[in-house]
Amino acid sequence: MSIANDALIAFVLAAEQGSFSAAARSLGKRQSTISETIANLEIDLGVALFERRGRQPQLTAAGQRLLPYARQTLAAQDSLRQQAQLLAEGQEPRLTIVLSDTFHTGDFEAVLGSFAQRFPRVELECLVGELDDVLALVQSGRAHLGMLTAQPDYSADLAHQALARPAETSLYVAAGHPLAQQATLDEAALRGWRELRLRTYQDTPQPDSGGQCWSAPSYLLLMEMALHGFGWAELPHWLVERYGSALQRLPLPGWPRRQRIDAVWSRRQPLGPAAAWLLQVLVTPPAA
Repeated sequence: MSIANDALIAFVLAAEQGSFSAAARSLGKRQSTISETIANLEIDLGVALFERRGRQPQLTAAGQRLLPYARQTLAAQDSLRQQAQLLAEGQEPRLTIVLSDTFHTGDFEAVLGSFAQRFPRVELECLVGELDDVLALVQSGRAHLGMLTAQPDYSADLAHQALARPAETSLYVAAGHPLAQQATLDEAALRGWRELRLRTYQDTPQPDSGGQCWSAPSYLLLMEMALHGFGWAELPHWLVERYGSALQRLPLPGWPRRQRIDAVWSRRQPLGPAAAWLLQVLVTPPAA
């Protein structure tokens, strides 16, 4: 059964405005045209939508039941036309990005605000991942654009570009941890305590550490472990400043560390206009 879009519009307007004549005025048509359109819709559906015995038509029980479905159908048709238009223009209907916790989100809220204004019809999906997980999501086509700590080399099917803002990381423990009480530290002292280490889903399983190493696939979870005093962890500064102020930074030589953050995307799946715009914003240094 094929139902014309005009018939659904006439039905919804007549129900919302309380009369066929009001619906006709809204659509710039004659009342007789609207009455005929709705009558034909009732024939197609096999039910009466309006009771016509009074001065103004009233929705029947069937009409009340079907009205929400008519609205949903119109909304779905609108979405279909919008997505088709995006595709015809070469613009992606959805953009999926995967972000490392090392990626500083301080300015990202403003970037997202600009993105929403510039691409109001593009659906944005944000995933969280680290290192090999980011690369796997991009290579599989699950994500269009990924941000991660820069790697020494990338697969030939991946393009990459450095972001304007690098990441800074340090070693942290809970304030009550024994390491926090030591004035001087070196790497040998760390080895006597449990390490909380980043390990991605794609990472190769490591030998049994006898409990001296706990792992998690995200820095956020590692930070939670550190806050509970389970060990020491390398964590991004911005993450600790925003969510883990109870942690204490360990004074080790060579720390903090400054690391480049790269954006990566697949050469087999060229970036659409929305992804290309977002990449350009993220790699452009902020104005002085």
